[in-house]
Amino acid sequence: MTALTLAEFLAGLPDEERFILTLYYVKSLSAQEIAEALGVPERSVAALIIAGRTRLTLSLNL
Repeated sequence: MTALTLAEFLAGLPDEERFILTLYYVKSLSAQEIAEALGVPERSVAALIIAGRTRLTLSLNL
């Protein structure tokens, strides 16, 4: 098995999850800041962060 980079794992995520995780972890925005910027409920952003993080964890076998 070849080693995959984080970018390759992120590329495998659904678009919404990848976008939200990038804003959250790379741009260091809070869930509230992301929600306000996108005009969506903070709960929706939090759910996407959890889903994306879970999917990454499972794909990394952690």
